[in-house]
Amino acid sequence: MDHAADIPDVFDPRVYAAGVPHECYRLLRDRHPVAWQPEPEIAGWPAGPGFWAVTRHADVVHVLRDHRTYSSWLGATQIRDPDPADLPFLRRTMLNQDPPEHGRLRRLVARAFTPARVDAFAGRVRERARTLLAAARDAADDGAADLVRTVTDEYALLNLTDLLGVPPADRALLLEWTVRVIGYQDPDDAPAPLLGPDGTPLNPRSPALLGEMFAYARELAAHKRDHPGDDVMTALATAGLDPAELEMFFFLLTVAGNDTVRSAAPGGLLALAGAPDEYRRLAAGDVPVERAVDELLRVHPPVLSFRRSAAVDHELAGQPVRAGDKVVVLHASANHDERVFTDPGRLDLGRTPNPHVSFGDGPHVCLGAHFARLQLRTLYEEWCAAMPVPELAGPPRRLVSNFINGITRLPLRVSGPAG
Repeated sequence: MDHAADIPDVFDPRVYAAGVPHECYRLLRDRHPVAWQPEPEIAGWPAGPGFWAVTRHADVVHVLRDHRTYSSWLGATQIRDPDPADLPFLRRTMLNQDPPEHGRLRRLVARAFTPARVDAFAGRVRERARTLLAAARDAADDGAADLVRTVTDEYALLNLTDLLGVPPADRALLLEWTVRVIGYQDPDDAPAPLLGPDGTPLNPRSPALLGEMFAYARELAAHKRDHPGDDVMTALATAGLDPAELEMFFFLLTVAGNDTVRSAAPGGLLALAGAPDEYRRLAAGDVPVERAVDELLRVHPPVLSFRRSAAVDHELAGQPVRAGDKVVVLHASANHDERVFTDPGRLDLGRTPNPHVSFGDGPHVCLGAHFARLQLRTLYEEWCAAMPVPELAGPPRRLVSNFINGITRLPLRVSGPAG
């Protein structure tokens, strides 16, 4: 499979530090909607066999819905191949399973993650947004603050730990674990990687590096059985899961549950800072905030890519895909597909319909989407009520990652009349 000269590289994590490569995605959608991407060695991470990059909305949705052809179980869901010795371990989480096994675990956690339980936290979420924004404004240096450091990291983390039922004294651990797992491609965002015996970095999702988190999950579950509360960990601890399943649920909820909002919230504020007229429509109540949240998720999906593995030989958009090939869907590209979205580069907070794939599609559609939307809606409402029109006070910094669409620094003006 030759890498054609006009096929841009959308694999290198360093590309994303400069922003989502929308022009590259557009070229791929127009000329190579399913394009072969090499996987060279980068920053000590070993080379891989390459993968098919899927960029059009219709093909992305097809791949996400057809679990018989595109498996999460065969090779897990990260672009880079896991160590074969780690694969049985990774398959314990529902993220890396296919129906029907996936459905059993999803139903169990869905009973713990009910909309009613989530909505019960709405008042606490609103008070947290109000308090954090006020504190950022009051402590601002020359009228500006880094919203990631002062608001959005804390907001996402504390909302999640409330829902899970994590004691306040332990909450910093969850952020530390999230940064280690999510930011591992970014030399400035994560600790230096631990190296294996052969000198290559250890995957932060490997069992060797998750022991501390798993031990904590077991301790917390035991505590919840003795001291139950109206929280997700109490529900999981009493759901009949075996210990390995419970550990992997805690891992998934801690990392995915935190980083979805941790990435989407500053991304939405950054988008609003670039479109002040649209922000004023939102602040004036001219567009429903629920619709605005979906448009902000469309232009800044928290997850950039997910991998599947072909279970059978087949053809996708004219390309011959072989059993075992990696097939990677690119969410941000699908969300900007001109075949589905009119003028996709423009932020239109009233856009409807808005079939973005920022929370995925098919059997693996994000289980925490309701909680994420609640948090984002509340944060934007509280910003509109008390803060000025979002305006950059310096350059933002993006996460070096081809997986998470992260913002690690977002200096915004926080003083001045509410906009």
